[in-house]
Order: sequence, then structure tokens, then C-alpha cells
Amino acid sequence: MRVASLQPSITVTLSALNRLDRLCACTKYCLEALPELAAQNPHILHDSWTANTEEILATQPDLVLASVPYRLESLAAILKSGLPVLTLAPHSLADVYKDIRLIAAVVDAQPEAEALITHMQSTIASTRQRSERRTQTPIVYCEEWGKPLIHSQSWVAELVEAAGGKYLGEPGAHTTAEVIGAANPDVLLFAWCGAGNRVPLDRVIEQRNWHHLKAVQERRVFCIPDQFLNTPAHTLLQGLACIAATTHPTLHPPHPDLIQFSNGTA
Repeated sequence: MRVASLQPSITVTLSALNRLDRLCACTKYCLEALPELAAQNPHILHDSWTANTEEILATQPDLVLASVPYRLESLAAILKSGLPVLTLAPHSLADVYKDIRLIAAVVDAQPEAEALITHMQSTIASTRQRSERRTQTPIVYCEEWGKPLIHSQSWVAELVEAAGGKYLGEPGAHTTAEVIGAANPDVLLFAWCGAGNRVPLDRVIEQRNWHHLKAVQERRVFCIPDQFLNTPAHTLLQGLACIAATTHPTLHPPHPDLIQFSNGTA
């Protein structure tokens, strides 16, 4: 089985299932998520948003695995090519578990999938249990994109709840700086798609006139690496650890990859 992966969520799942040997092609973002992949010298493809059908055909995959986000034109071109393709579109943690099982079925790794899912569920349950000792429930704004402002996805809302926070807004919906400013959240979290950990927190606060917000005054403004929240795979556990460290720092350990706003009291 030769698999072409068009999103990092698929590639990191194959890695967790010990089936990277099935991978014949992947995106440059997959290599960023798993630098050790370079040793396999896989063919490099465009992702599900900008997929090039001729490029995929040239790698001669037995199956193309694609996941969100999609551009309809790219997905339609893949389907028209006649290539066998499995398309994933998770919205919740339950969907992420289902997708892990689907990928595992393709590469014959069902026991590994069940072990991975059990680990995810137990880690989330443990975080939720630890968060039950909290004395307050902070309101948390999570941003997936900044132009326009877009709330993070539904699975992030679930992680915020598990970390003892209250998710602000509708997952995946557009919003405005004025709406968020009026809500005055206790915590601001930024994980922009494709930005890694490079969200310019100081500039964002300045441009949106958010210096008066409670979160800013108390320096509870953070950048979480993009792949920890926007990659629907077991790597969401790192995102959960980051969120928990911001919602209840006295109950959860700090996370080394969190970047904190530097001058909230300025």
C-alpha cells in the first residue's frame, strides 16, 4: 500500500501507528511536522488546498489520503482523476478518533489505533479531573486566523472545556475585534494556521486596541504552535497541555512551547 498524504494530520497519524513505511508522498508541511521524514526522501506534494493532480499521479499512490482544509476545486480535480482517495473532515474529538481508526484500517494498524485513542482519551480525562479543583472558570478566546478573525475549531472548544475554561464564541465562525473586546475574555490564545509559533502578539494587541482587556492587563495572552491546535490528530494533546497551562497555571505545569505576550501592563 503506497499512500500519498496531503495533510500533516494524516502523516503524524501514520507515524504514531508505526506505518510511515507506507508513505510514498507528502507535503512540505508534513516534513515540518516530522523532520525525520526527510531521511525517507518522499515525493513532495501540494496540500489538500492547492493539490496538483498530475503531481499526485506521478507518485503512483495506491491511495490518496486528504483532510481539512480543502479547496473544492482541488478536491474535485483529485476525484475526477480516478485516483482512490479517502477524504477526512473532522469537526470534533470523536471525529478525530474515527479518522484514526479509518487510517489504521487502510494500513492494517487497528491495535495501534486503539492504543493511541485510549491514550488520548485518558490524557484528556486526566486533565479534566485535575481542572475540577479550580476555583473559577476563565473565559477563553481562541483564534485560528487573524484576517479575518476566525474562532478555532470545535475540537479546540472541547479541549478548552477539558482544561477548565469556557470557550468564547462559535467554533470556526468569523468575529471582530470589537465583539471580542466587548466580551473581555480572561485568556487570549492565538494559533494561526500555517504560522507555526509566529503570531505577532504585541502588534495584534496594538492594532486591535485591546490593551484595556483583562487578559492583556494580566498578561494571559499566548501563542500556541499552530500544529498543536489545527492538526486534528493525537498532537492535540500538546495543544491541551498548552491550554491547561494558561487556564489554570497553578493546577497544570507550564509548557515550553507557549509564547507569552510580553508587555500587557504597558
